[in-house]
Amino acid sequence: MTAESDDPKAILDRAAPQLAHLWMIRTFLKHAEEVQDHDDVLEVPRALFDAIRAAEPSMEAGDYTRALHKLRGKFPKVEAARDLYLARYREISDHTNHQMAALSLDAAVKALGEIISVKGTG
Repeated sequence: MTAESDDPKAILDRAAPQLAHLWMIRTFLKHAEEVQDHDDVLEVPRALFDAIRAAEPSMEAGDYTRALHKLRGKFPKVEAARDLYLARYREISDHTNHQMAALSLDAAVKALGEIISVKGTG
């Protein structure tokens, strides 16, 4: 590994596009009418929100080591949210929007796990 690949700020910079994808999926699911009657699936946008926002105060303070630690700590909940949505979305709606959200969520979680070096991203 290079010094840059170990640098928490560089890792977070590489993670930023995946976090943006997750934020957009979160926004879609939060506002999707079909999801509103499924309390367990409503946990998916909440988990994404929690993970993304957990690192923000440390990032704003320039403490990238702590921000990365927070993001890594929240990552298992992001994986669990992904797994839940992939298992349940067809019960809620098999509309193209939900199909694409599932594909995007899976891809973003896998990529984020690789970037932040968390094993077991499914």
